[in-house]
Amino acid sequence: MNETALSREEIEQLVANIVHSKIHAAIEEFIKRNDQRAKELSLIERIVRVEEELRALREIEIARFEAAEKRFESLQREMNVKFESLQREMNARFETMNNRFEALQKEMNTRFEALQKEMNARFEAVDKRFEAMEKRLTFIQWFIGIGFSLLTLIVALYRVYPPR
Repeated sequence: MNETALSREEIEQLVANIVHSKIHAAIEEFIKRNDQRAKELSLIERIVRVEEELRALREIEIARFEAAEKRFESLQREMNVKFESLQREMNARFETMNNRFEALQKEMNTRFEALQKEMNARFEAVDKRFEAMEKRLTFIQWFIGIGFSLLTLIVALYRVYPPR
């Protein structure tokens, strides 16, 4: 029995070898499957991290765009204020220029009216002198006409009634 019968140690050794080889094969199979799963899980984990990173980047970009938009809106308001201020300043300057031109126009009109009155007075004076000269000429003309008429009458009378 000894020969055919295996000792407890041998059985344990044999069971250990069989269990070891079976367990080793099962563990290898388990590791292969789990290694593939681990790789898949690693890829899924990486994909999740990449998606989270993309989401974070998207949020950062949205925040940046919002900040840039706020900055542009602020610049737009600032530029509008500056342009409105510049427009008011230009309007004030144009109003001042208009007032100056109106004052200059009034002054020029006053001067032209005074000059017109002075010229009218001179023309009236010249007209009066011309009328006076015309009256003198008319008087002289009548005087000469009467003088010649008298001379003609005297000569005619002298011929009709010669001196004796």
